[in-house]
Amino acid sequence: MATLPVLKPREVVKALKKFGWEIARQRGSHIILTKDGHIATLSVPNHPTVARGTLRGLIARAGITMSEFLEALKK
Repeated sequence: MATLPVLKPREVVKALKKFGWEIARQRGSHIILTKDGHIATLSVPNHPTVARGTLRGLIARAGITMSEFLEALKK
């Protein structure tokens, strides 16, 4: 299993947008993403970096694999 890099919130949001997630709103220090046809919302903390465990949870809630996410980061 590949190790997740430590990323900035804007990098995480940019990668998730490639899977159809859109910014719905920002409240306080969290960016809320939604996707049509998806019940879950994603809450990306707008801190200097996103913790690896938090990122792992966001990827799982988005319904994508870690390798798909890492591939989206490269593009």
